[in-house]
Amino acid sequence: MSALPRSRLDTLLAEQEGIERVDRETIEAIQLKKLNRLLAREKQWGGFYRELPERLLSLERLADLPFTTDEDLARNAPGLLLCSQAQIQRVLSDATSGTTGAAKRVFYTEGDLENTVRLYMAGLGELIYPGSVTLICFPFSGPFGLGELIAEAIARLGARPLRAGPVLCYAEYAALLEEEKPDTFVGMPVQLLSLLRVCGRGSLRRALVSGDACPESVIAGCEALLGSRLFPHYGSREMGMAGAICCRAHAGMHLRENHILAEIVDGQGRPLPPGEWGELVITTVGMEAMPLIRYRTGDTTRILPGPCPCGSETARLDRIERKTEGLSAAALDEILFADPALADCRYERCGGELRIRALTCGELNEAALRQRLSRAAPALEISLSARPASPFDRALYPGKRTLLSAD
Repeated sequence: MSALPRSRLDTLLAEQEGIERVDRETIEAIQLKKLNRLLAREKQWGGFYRELPERLLSLERLADLPFTTDEDLARNAPGLLLCSQAQIQRVLSDATSGTTGAAKRVFYTEGDLENTVRLYMAGLGELIYPGSVTLICFPFSGPFGLGELIAEAIARLGARPLRAGPVLCYAEYAALLEEEKPDTFVGMPVQLLSLLRVCGRGSLRRALVSGDACPESVIAGCEALLGSRLFPHYGSREMGMAGAICCRAHAGMHLRENHILAEIVDGQGRPLPPGEWGELVITTVGMEAMPLIRYRTGDTTRILPGPCPCGSETARLDRIERKTEGLSAAALDEILFADPALADCRYERCGGELRIRALTCGELNEAALRQRLSRAAPALEISLSARPASPFDRALYPGKRTLLSAD
């Protein structure tokens, strides 16, 4: 018997599917049943996937079906819907002022959003307790937004959500720590490390991080200052903003397999076995509004082999890395945040120059950083400007961190 409590996802999966035991055989039987139900719906609806077979004899045959890409999603959103527009409660788009071409849109029903809240409850329930206070640093964008759904999950657990958002200055966050005394943080990993380095830990004792890459140096920095292990979660808009949660074993992220089928494929699109690194491909059999079949996420990970130390047999994802060509913000973060004096930084590439703007909370070891940066980007001239963080500074990225282009 495991000394650790089993992942709360097992309890949720058992409740949702009306089963007593969550084992591989049962999970895979549920997945095949839901996959065939989805294929039959697609054939009957006559939408984007109408040419696919109506039934598969095994989960292994899923690999015979074609991939769905970002381009498919951007160009065929109405054809991908499996419900009426009247049932849609929320639409998320990746359109920005810099978007060229069609933007991806993902649609959700009330049932999709309820499933998201319940998964958040399972994940957050691993680290928050009735009566605790949780600082939410994800965006609040109106009804059924990410921050709102997280706040709903926290409230249902009997805890108090503190709706801070990602755009406060350090002084405002420090005031919240002093006045509201939150014990738990929910937000992006660099956001947490920056807060801890500039404002101090205060009342914070635990943290759930998601929404962006989480380099090892950032994890190590957060855990050292927080005094506890992080709970990384994984989600994307294509999987309903919630996909995999960390249990108290801290041995990967348990995937909600009754709603999401996961494959790992190599560069040629061939399936890889557990333990092998590759691109994550998802089939969202539990989504009501816009289920996707073999969607290429562009994220690199692996499925950890065997059961979790907590005893759960649900598939677990390892750390997630965004598939990129060349230098990435995550690779740069790995280098710079290893220096404990770094509070935040922003990257911009202009021709052959890499410009780095940094906020500090101490004396940077610039010589060591420049040396490591030169090894990582030998073809680029490094321009590093740094100044001490002030109480009125805000995060240098409003959302996900990226290597910007000034060309």
